[in-house]
Amino acid sequence: RQAADQGHTGAQYNLGYAYDLGQGVPQDDAQAVVWYRQAADQGLAAAQYNLGRMYATGLGVPEDVVEAYQWRTLAASRASAANHQSYA
Repeated sequence: RQAADQGHTGAQYNLGYAYDLGQGVPQDDAQAVVWYRQAADQGLAAAQYNLGRMYATGLGVPEDVVEAYQWRTLAASRASAANHQSYA
């Protein structure tokens, strides 16, 4: 939690994931969204994908297919760019 509060992207994602699944913390979709959003805003593709999933299903946020599409497209773009760079 301390690392997530200090802006560590991986810690923010992991905390969001923990809230998403209720692992080590009470399951809380709204808190999962908060932490996924912080990691997603820093460009972490996995967080962007999961944030898109939350919007697509209305978990922790109002269902919004446009937001879901935006976050999932951004995640795919980032993941594709990372794959491309690893082969360059």
